[in-house]
Amino acid sequence: QLFCDFGKEMVVMDPNGEQPLSAMISMITKDNPGVVTCLDEARHGFETGDFVTFTEVRGMTELNGCEPVEIKVLGPYTFSICGTSSFSDYIRGGIVSQVKMPKKISFKPLREALQEPDFLITDFAKFDHPALLHLGFQGLHEFQKKHGHLPKAHNEADALEVLALTQAINENASGSSKQEEIKESLIKQLAYQATGNLAPVNAFIGGLAAQEAMKACSGKFMPIMQWLYFDALECLPEENADNTLTEEACSPKNSRYDGQIAVFGSGFQEQLGKQKYFLVGAGAIGCELLKNFAMIGLAAGEGGEITVTDMDTIEKSNLNRQFLFRPWDVTKMKSDTAAAAVKQMNPSLHITAHENRVGTETEKVYDDDFFEALDGVANALDNIDARMYMDRRCVYYRKPLLESGTLGTKGNVQVVIPDLTESYSSSQDPPEKSIPICTLKNFPNAIEHTLQWARDEFEGLFKQPSENVNQYLTDPKFMERTLKLPGSQPLEVVEAVYKSLVMDRPKSWADCVSWAFNHWHIQYSNNIRQLLHNFPPDQLTTAGVPFWSGPKRCPHPLTFTAITGLHVDYVMAAANLLASSYGIAGSKDRAAVVEILRNIKVPEFTPKSGVKIHVSDQEIQNAHASLDDTRLEELKHALPTPESLGGFRMFPIDFEKDDDTNFHMDFIVAASNLRAENYDIPPADRHKVLTSGTFPFMDLSGEGIKG
Repeated sequence: QLFCDFGKEMVVMDPNGEQPLSAMISMITKDNPGVVTCLDEARHGFETGDFVTFTEVRGMTELNGCEPVEIKVLGPYTFSICGTSSFSDYIRGGIVSQVKMPKKISFKPLREALQEPDFLITDFAKFDHPALLHLGFQGLHEFQKKHGHLPKAHNEADALEVLALTQAINENASGSSKQEEIKESLIKQLAYQATGNLAPVNAFIGGLAAQEAMKACSGKFMPIMQWLYFDALECLPEENADNTLTEEACSPKNSRYDGQIAVFGSGFQEQLGKQKYFLVGAGAIGCELLKNFAMIGLAAGEGGEITVTDMDTIEKSNLNRQFLFRPWDVTKMKSDTAAAAVKQMNPSLHITAHENRVGTETEKVYDDDFFEALDGVANALDNIDARMYMDRRCVYYRKPLLESGTLGTKGNVQVVIPDLTESYSSSQDPPEKSIPICTLKNFPNAIEHTLQWARDEFEGLFKQPSENVNQYLTDPKFMERTLKLPGSQPLEVVEAVYKSLVMDRPKSWADCVSWAFNHWHIQYSNNIRQLLHNFPPDQLTTAGVPFWSGPKRCPHPLTFTAITGLHVDYVMAAANLLASSYGIAGSKDRAAVVEILRNIKVPEFTPKSGVKIHVSDQEIQNAHASLDDTRLEELKHALPTPESLGGFRMFPIDFEKDDDTNFHMDFIVAASNLRAENYDIPPADRHKVLTSGTFPFMDLSGEGIKG
């Protein structure tokens, strides 16, 4: 039972917590009402009643920066707005953005809500349960008030008294709480289990209650209006078919599990202690699962065993949501640390920690004997491939699987039971829409595009080339394998190795600064000038439409100035990252870096004719299908031999967003926002960059999901 009352005038600033939608405009009519048509690249996603505002509209400028306008959706790409008859003619362009409007909601006080309840229905197969449980809980409270204790577990006399009290409350009720008929079996079950205490249900209800408290404090997300009743009666034997749930079986045993025994009986608790379970993953969901396993006594009896495996170590960023870990656990293995933590919660727990990845390479560890001995498997994974692999193993060995996942405040649970339910792999989500390569390379129109571009830059500058160089230097068959790659990949890989070993190889910190300075000019000035040389701002397509229209934003080159913080941020980050990849000591002295920059002369750039710039992914694929054999042969002969480099090695950099001293995030923020400036895209602050492409996991979500 959960009840919310946040006052008569609560203001909800953001009803759904989703990012505001935006869409690019292709047409706006002069009419009453005006009709907005969006580009057909993607559906606009708006709903009737949403409020929107406009920016970058050419011609009908009256809409730019206007007060939020309520819309009516006409189709997946069209919607109507206010009258536009008196506005200027629409020319082209424009972005429409959703505006979250505050909503005022009013709650009934408890006394009134008891008589006129509003329920949140969570299971439409039990549509009548909330109203009946609403009365049943009042009967339960009357019993406790009368006797000073709750009904004894599975005591028939106490259950009948609660039923009688509930029926009396219903007879005297007025308003919508009054029911035509009381379902006796439901009220008796409520009484039977009143002294019960189940850790997973506590986790679920506790997670919900905590989220409601956060809603009340923040004004974000629509709160529960106002009563929520949850039951899981399907977990019990049907009508106590095997007659195991007797008063004797459910009476207290002076055990830490008495609350659970009151619901399921002592025999069930004994079986729970003998279970053998395999938990894959000890991250956020894995921690919640292990906590629940410890609380319910899973594998805490004779013959029981939990095997948990996770190949990851604990990072600082894990601490806010993976609650079994503490600051002093950073760098330790997740599985070992989590197992030790839950062992403290329940010393009777039998648990073994592994550090293995699940996959074909570990099937000698998790072999036939291992799986045949299991009673079930629980997944706490963060990638689809591993989930599907474990699903295949469970199907093959006919083992139950508990599958779950979270995404911000959202979550999912799937219980897979052999011969009864579909398996995890039986259905698949539609693929996430990816950003076209040509959009990333030449035609970004949203900050998400520049963020992804910056992330690709990081990998392409500071990780992949270093890995390829080390393979070239240590693996005699590297070149043979590389030449077998499809399309133009052999040339790209060999060229990157040549640049890293010859052209771009720094000898000092000053060389690293010089490289970063020159790379800044290549990316934010030279390449943009070449793009505008190929496609001038006034260029028309063969259809007579401006080339720079629709999703294509016309860029402009940047000019480096040492007084612009973002410009120096980029050079500082790029130079330090390059130095790190070559084992050269970096520097955080901005003044010294600016002094080095004063003495660097950047070659004058002149756009070239005949440079091909691809405007579609199909053009890119066609270009990659061909290989410049002559250039490839030149590079192969120009590469220094591994022997001539005397044991030289590079240091690939794995992206790590949680260390503010390693320049990783500094590079991403600067690279993304500089490119955004090129294309007049509003920049993103560091927090936006941190959460882009990932979703902040709320510990309350994991708690509720695993319950």
